[in-house]
Amino acid sequence: MVGTVEPLDLNLLRIFERVASLAGFSAAARALGLPKSNVSRGVAKLEATLRTRLFQRTTRHVVLTAAGQALRERCAVLLEGLGEAVEYVSGFADAPHGHIKISSGVGFGVNVLAEALPAFLDRYPDVRVTLDLSTRSVDLVAEGVDCAVRLGPLRDSSLISTQLGAMNRYLCAAPSYLAKRGSPATIDDLARHDAIEMPGANGRAFPWTFRRGSEMARVDPQPRVCVDEALAIFRLVKNGSGIGVLSAYLCGPEVVAGRLIRLLPDWSCPAVPVSLVYPSRRELAPTVRAFTEFMKEASETDSSWRDDPLTRG
Repeated sequence: MVGTVEPLDLNLLRIFERVASLAGFSAAARALGLPKSNVSRGVAKLEATLRTRLFQRTTRHVVLTAAGQALRERCAVLLEGLGEAVEYVSGFADAPHGHIKISSGVGFGVNVLAEALPAFLDRYPDVRVTLDLSTRSVDLVAEGVDCAVRLGPLRDSSLISTQLGAMNRYLCAAPSYLAKRGSPATIDDLARHDAIEMPGANGRAFPWTFRRGSEMARVDPQPRVCVDEALAIFRLVKNGSGIGVLSAYLCGPEVVAGRLIRLLPDWSCPAVPVSLVYPSRRELAPTVRAFTEFMKEASETDSSWRDDPLTRG
């Protein structure tokens, strides 16, 4: 039939991609571990199959034609996807092994992941972990991160995610701070207190939201200190520098022990969703699947970050 093209040998595309990337037949032959004559014949066969010239050849240079450039742009994505698919499927036959890079905020990384990872490493002795703790939201693809723990609503729609649960939060202050400034009796009183909070847009702190039954309230805190890490906010509040909204697993034991006071207990703060996110451009590698299943299991059974002493019994 006119206009049809015979099925392609994908090995020819692999040869073509190496010649295009390395701008030479000799370099491609060395990279592929093939004789140069095999590389030349492979490119010639591909050109014959496609009925178009892919390279302009001179004695010194190999230059892509317009058709060759178009093919290179498309086949690079195809070959990458095929390689990832092969790696993904081959992993079913083996126990997880190799390297995984995990990104997390500092507080969650120190208090949760560093506590959970020993059990994960014992379960998978052939897995190596890089734990990247940062106060910024990393670019997973650009920085080679396999998965990341994200707290709060997910804003990047290009990522795929697995939700692990949600953390309760409470408005708290230290007895030493309340002894100096008094305890707020109403939501409106919060505007007269020093807040310890995350920095938001334009240097303003993120607003606090509260619920009491069907009633909602929003407060723009007056930050005495802005800091971009929840663990530091917890320490500052505990040491009497101001009031703050704290994760239950951090503040709960302190409230029970009397070292922190829960403020306005008839108002509740929204729980924060906790998710694992991954680049959506590739299938999950066996190590990432293993880590995801481990974290889901840990979150459902013996999860320290979901532990809330203030709701027990």
